[in-house]
Amino acid sequence: MVLRREPTARQMRLGVELRRLREAAGLSTREAAALLGVSSAQISQIEAGLTGVSEKRLRRIATNYACSDGELIDVLVAMANDRTRGWWEEYRGLLPTPFLDLAELEHHATFLREVQFLYIPGPLQTEDYARAVFSYRVPELPQEDVELRVQHRMRRKVILEGSAPTPYEAVIHEAALRIMVSDRAASRAQLTRLVELSEADHITVRVIPFDLEGFAGAASAMSYAGGSLPKLDTVVRDAPHGTAYVDSEAQLGAFRTLFRKVEAVSLHPERSRDFIHRLAKEL
Repeated sequence: MVLRREPTARQMRLGVELRRLREAAGLSTREAAALLGVSSAQISQIEAGLTGVSEKRLRRIATNYACSDGELIDVLVAMANDRTRGWWEEYRGLLPTPFLDLAELEHHATFLREVQFLYIPGPLQTEDYARAVFSYRVPELPQEDVELRVQHRMRRKVILEGSAPTPYEAVIHEAALRIMVSDRAASRAQLTRLVELSEADHITVRVIPFDLEGFAGAASAMSYAGGSLPKLDTVVRDAPHGTAYVDSEAQLGAFRTLFRKVEAVSLHPERSRDFIHRLAKEL
């Protein structure tokens, strides 16, 4: 089988879950290969997402690994059989892979949660806001690349505005609302758009005001994507040299707790809407 040159984050996640099943069974790659009648290299390639795995082989793997979680196995089979080529594939070779991986993750998510302190979350951004963010990059991007990134970000809105929108909750600090990444008119338009989006039944926007006492959660920024099962959730965080995907059960549990803590101190959605509306009127 031809090896994938660049597996997607979803393909790599499937491999990670199969590796976890093997390790839970206490098997080395060589022992697993012997049970399946394949080479150790093939096991390593599957676990790295470099090659696909058929439903028949995946179920054999689960049996040999003594995995009795039928629901998990069914979800992994669905991931292995997934041949989705979404709109983001149009940007392959034009944008860095993390842009495509994020769009794919959002497409498959059962729900989405965001916590942001310095920027408006990507799916809620207006075109002018997004263009200002990408134009500020160092080293400076060619205008063509800026426009590609803006176009991609606008197309991500399908998760909120499509025929089957994804439940979405955002907690945004007042700092992100007040920072004018562009001019005053663009900032006003962005806040107005936030108010409009927050009125949708599937979108919840909450605000953390500056005057909140005892708040030390400014390091809690995250994008949280719900999986078909809680153990298949994913957290995306900005890292110094790129994007970090968090998917271990212990870390996911910690981020769920962090989200609940941040959510608990934020303003009620109606008060948040009024808060944003007032800021827009001040501009």
